[in-house]
This record gives sequence, C-alpha cells and structure tokens, in this order.
Amino acid sequence: MPLHPQRINWMPSPPLVPDDGPIDIAHLRRMTLGDVGLEREVLAMFAGQAARLIEALAGLPAGAAELAHTLNGSARAIGAFGVADASEALEAAMRDGGEASQAMAALRHAVAQARAAIDAMLRRS
Repeated sequence: MPLHPQRINWMPSPPLVPDDGPIDIAHLRRMTLGDVGLEREVLAMFAGQAARLIEALAGLPAGAAELAHTLNGSARAIGAFGVADASEALEAAMRDGGEASQAMAALRHAVAQARAAIDAMLRRS
C-alpha cells in the first residue's frame, strides 16, 4: 500500500532534550515531594543565596572555588542545572588556572536567568 503524505496528520516531534527553562520543574517537584509550599520556600531561599554568592564572587576572591562549589550543590538540588554547570565551570577555572572572568560572566548570566524564572514562578502562585 503506497503512502499518501497528504493524508497523514503530521505531529510535531518533541524536543530531544526537554527544555523547561532555567529550572527543571519535574526535578524540583521530586526533590520537594510535590509539596508546593516547600517548593516556594526552597526557590526563595535559592534566589537569595544565589544573589549573595554572586556578590561575594564579584572580585573572584581566594575562596571563589569553594563559593562556586556551594552554589553548584544548591543549584543541582532545585533543578537549576544551568547555574550548576556554570558554577562547576567557574570552580574548575579557579582550580586549573583557566579563564575565570569568562566563567564568572557565564555564571552571572545563568543566575540572572534562574532568578527571573523563580520570580515568575513565585508571582504565579
């Protein structure tokens, strides 16, 4: 039987890698056991912590790798994987003598995106 493409109702393909934005909502829900109140609480805590750490990292002080490591763990816990990856890159640059200023700029950008997403999520509910 020949195919007749004009009769096929084509469906768009899902993305190969899901893109929920700066925060992986499914991961966040798993980590908070579906408790919306806890979700809001940890998002607000992360947004505040991220802002404080970015400020502390501004001059790339001697303890910058440790601060980036802290941010990495917090970001992974809530599903802010872009922040986590950028934090890990900064930590590696500090440890290995790489280009820390570029890694810091990427981290600032990732944190700004995550905080904007968190602000929107907190306003919605």
